[in-house]
Amino acid sequence: MSDATQVAAQVATPATGAPKATATGTSAAVPGAQAAPAAVKIVARDVNVFYGEKHALKHVDLDINENEVTALIGPSGCGKSTFLRCLNRMNDVIDICRVTGSITLDGTDVYDTSLDVVQLRARVGMVFQKPNPFPKTIYDNVAYGPRIHGIARNKSELDEIVHRSLERAGLIKEVHDRLDQPGTGLSGGQQQRLCIARAIAVNPEVILMDEPCSALDPIATAKIEELIDELRENFTIVIVTHSMQQAARVSQRTAFFHLGDLVEVGDTEQIFTNPKDSRTQGYITGRFG
Repeated sequence: MSDATQVAAQVATPATGAPKATATGTSAAVPGAQAAPAAVKIVARDVNVFYGEKHALKHVDLDINENEVTALIGPSGCGKSTFLRCLNRMNDVIDICRVTGSITLDGTDVYDTSLDVVQLRARVGMVFQKPNPFPKTIYDNVAYGPRIHGIARNKSELDEIVHRSLERAGLIKEVHDRLDQPGTGLSGGQQQRLCIARAIAVNPEVILMDEPCSALDPIATAKIEELIDELRENFTIVIVTHSMQQAARVSQRTAFFHLGDLVEVGDTEQIFTNPKDSRTQGYITGRFG
């Protein structure tokens, strides 16, 4: 079975009990009922990114719906990770990078010069491609954000935040009796879930994931994907992935990037089974990429 056939089968036959994805959000399939339009969390308009003279991202318009998973797909170097980093201004740390256009989070201009970038990144957390736990204990990894943002008023509140975050990340049962041990001693999949727990400990509104499963084995990947589906009930998630099967499994909307252009965006099922652009069709059928 080809990759394209596998992806089409996955989007056509979602897991038992899973909600049906629609172009305007996700809803249960109720005969005669119309799904309420999904609220838009992030609006990007005419976004361009330059690295020196290189025009890496070109005139991107994209809406990110609240409490949905939006997958960004495309071949290497197409601009999907560049766009992801624009959403919480991670590109600011690159001296030669220049961003133009507009990105708003609940109507607030992300690139407003008066905006506190530290507070922005508390609202828009990030999980990177390679697990990167701090060289601290499991407890201190998760407690780090709440401490620096002053979220917990006392040790009891901090303990509750750490426990709840590890529980939401599906890790508490595996580490509850070794919270004082180094986070770097966990397996790769556990380290990535620890990083997710660290990200959600400050109660962000959006979680950005840059190929979070690329360094993990299939079992660890399955756990992360299951976790993503659970987390979208409380968070808006944007994930960059090279795996079309993963995009089909976890996302409600998919955006396809190619050579710095946003080629097509829509309901995940539509993108994989009835793409409107020939470049999208060529990518998902393996003709390039």
